[in-house]
Amino acid sequence: MLTTAALLANSTPPQLLPARELMAFTLASHILLVPFGVALPFITLVMHHRGLRRNDAVALLLARRWSAVMAVQFAIGIITGTVLSFEFGLLWPGMMGRWGDVFGLGFGIEAWAFFLEAVLIAIYLYGWRRLKPWTHFWLAVPLPLAALMGAFGIIAANSWMNTPRGFDLDANGNPIDVNVQKAIFTPMFGPEYWHFVVAMLLTAGYVVAGVYAVGWLRGRRDRYHRLGFTVPFTVATILTPVQFMLGDSAARAVFHKQPVKFAATELVWDTDTHVPEYMFGRLNNDGTVSGGIKIPQLDSILAGFKPGTEVTGLTSVPAEDRPTVLQATIAHWAFDIMVTIGSLLVLLALWYAWSWWRHRDLPRTRWFFRSAAVAGVACLVTVECGWITTEVGRQPWIVYNRMRVSEAVTDTGASSLWAMLGIVIVVYAAVFGAFLAVILKMRTRWRIADEGSAARAALPPETDTPYGPRREPEPAVAGTPPKGGSDSSSGGAS
Repeated sequence: MLTTAALLANSTPPQLLPARELMAFTLASHILLVPFGVALPFITLVMHHRGLRRNDAVALLLARRWSAVMAVQFAIGIITGTVLSFEFGLLWPGMMGRWGDVFGLGFGIEAWAFFLEAVLIAIYLYGWRRLKPWTHFWLAVPLPLAALMGAFGIIAANSWMNTPRGFDLDANGNPIDVNVQKAIFTPMFGPEYWHFVVAMLLTAGYVVAGVYAVGWLRGRRDRYHRLGFTVPFTVATILTPVQFMLGDSAARAVFHKQPVKFAATELVWDTDTHVPEYMFGRLNNDGTVSGGIKIPQLDSILAGFKPGTEVTGLTSVPAEDRPTVLQATIAHWAFDIMVTIGSLLVLLALWYAWSWWRHRDLPRTRWFFRSAAVAGVACLVTVECGWITTEVGRQPWIVYNRMRVSEAVTDTGASSLWAMLGIVIVVYAAVFGAFLAVILKMRTRWRIADEGSAARAALPPETDTPYGPRREPEPAVAGTPPKGGSDSSSGGAS
């Protein structure tokens, strides 16, 4: 792995590399669930509101099924998130012991948000069959706000690690006189937070829409699939150009607040003006760039809106205070992949908007739905790339310019950490396998319910679906009269 190779040169003490690989694996796994924890409640409530306002049984059915997926995802997120919380203390006691009083409030906010979100999800699931429709909806409105509060806490902690503020140091270098407000609202907090939140919203939107795009490609052209695609895809489409601008703003904030990280992501070796932009490529030990596409002066223009903008290079600091050439290349590739996918998503959003403006309908070509189906996976790739850019580009610092990763690492032996990594990989494979199995089982059950409902078309429909009996309808069996009465529903998730 490139990441492993990049860290071998700096793996002193010996437990540093396994500690970083363990943290990297668990964080990379957890972050795949984050878009759904943060954004799926909002998308579900958008569909729920549409169902109530228009008395649309299909929209309500979709909202209820999405709420079931949301609950399963949240349960898995609790597992992976709790592991991460323990790892901060177990793997990086030097950072938590010295700096925990300064930035630990962010983790506290995130924990309280987790607890509140669990309570609200339980109320939301319980309320489908027991509360009045609009009462049920309004009780769920705080759910997306709780998710945003969780994102607030974790981004506050991460942005502090990137731009530490809000404290003084005593004679021994320990933080004193902590200013909580400054420690939370650091210079990188705003750009990071809004970039992160919008990324989660559009990622969840594209992933959910992608599921129905696949169904559309397989010939399922009913209103259920059309609505399941259109609502989340519209949310993602609206936010895509917004995210592109927020990403540009966040990159410019890095340019001003973390110039060495910016130099790593842009492969800038020497401080200079009229700096070219490299798309991909590889940084060499002598500062040259091999491969890639060179665009003259563009990096300076993007950083400061003019070719004469001076861009700080990696050589502005000693070699031990900056990422290695391989780490810089990894951060650069991650950043360029993120930007490339973001640019393609803007084109996809424009395609959708043009078709809707001209025809008030979805594009009719299968290539559009193929692109939409891939967009969700591509967004998950950008989420991973954003994390890699943020964390690898900050090396060798765990707290930027204040504490190195090697100073924060645990004293636990390397062999124990490698063994723990192996155990975690096995456990996570089982957990994610179970998650996928449950989702597929739910999908199969819903599809059988929908096919069974066609056999009961002659029966009076349940007009208040999914506000009614809890029981999922059973498909009619040949030769057996379909069950009617108040125990039948039109396919809501139980």
